[in-house]
Amino acid sequence: MNKETHEILNEFHWLMAALQNIDVGLVILNTNFEIELWNGFMQNHSARMPDEVLGKSVFELFPELPESWFRRKADTVFVLKNSAFTTWEQRPYLFRFNNYRPITSMADFMYQNSTIIPLTNVRGEVEHICLIVYDVTEVAVNRLQLQEVNTQLQQLSRTDGLTGLLNRASWEAELVHEYQRYQRHQHLCSMLMFDIDHFKRVNDNYGHPTGDEVIRQTAACLKENIREIDIAGRYGGEEFAVILPDTHAEGALVVAERLRKKIDTLSVHYDGLYVEYSISLGIAELNPTMNEPTAWIECADKALYQAKHNGRNNSVIYTEK
Repeated sequence: MNKETHEILNEFHWLMAALQNIDVGLVILNTNFEIELWNGFMQNHSARMPDEVLGKSVFELFPELPESWFRRKADTVFVLKNSAFTTWEQRPYLFRFNNYRPITSMADFMYQNSTIIPLTNVRGEVEHICLIVYDVTEVAVNRLQLQEVNTQLQQLSRTDGLTGLLNRASWEAELVHEYQRYQRHQHLCSMLMFDIDHFKRVNDNYGHPTGDEVIRQTAACLKENIREIDIAGRYGGEEFAVILPDTHAEGALVVAERLRKKIDTLSVHYDGLYVEYSISLGIAELNPTMNEPTAWIECADKALYQAKHNGRNNSVIYTEK
């Protein structure tokens, strides 16, 4: 062996050692998608040694790799001789490897980015592709946690902390949206406003913590008695408001009476105390005379006032006088 040959083999040895120990996955596939190189990263995370995978179809060994999708992606590399990429956000992984890192233990599997690069022969033809697999679990988990926190913060900013209903600002934004929809399409829509009768007495006689529990239970009862498309909010203090899309006043009255009767039979238990109470409700169906969203609220509020005037624990539909 001459000196030049020895140096080439020595360099090749170091190159192969680097490929085997590099902290990314390296897989070389031929045009039949048979594995021709399987480095240490892939061995360690798949628990498959080279003699188990070399010369075998990657799709048979790893059925979680979508064959039709991967073939399409790889074909562009073979034909166009350009690299292709995929990120964990597009597809969480190519090979389902377990995640063993303690910092990212909340992940059940390794999130992966990947690159497919063409390998040309001396004639410039692409007979092999190299698949590079990167472990990006830490980045992915941090991103997902951040997204979850942002979602929670967004939800908290829209909801009332005591009841879980929309807070007043968020409910009023929905009110404007429904009003604008009515302006465009003239669809039926009604509003329901109600409050707890003699709520000040509840606070005075039983204390504010008990009063808070009454408000919570009222909100829970409200949620159980409306549809998913209905928009409920805590308007302020012991007052609540609900938008009932595609509902006329008579239909809203049915909802109001169902809720009123349910509350009338409710007994709130808190800190050894039992509180029975009632609600009064006002209903206003949206109509062309209401020239702005606040006018709709005023009509529902007038109906609520009338229900109070009638002796409380009843429902009133707003009528123009």
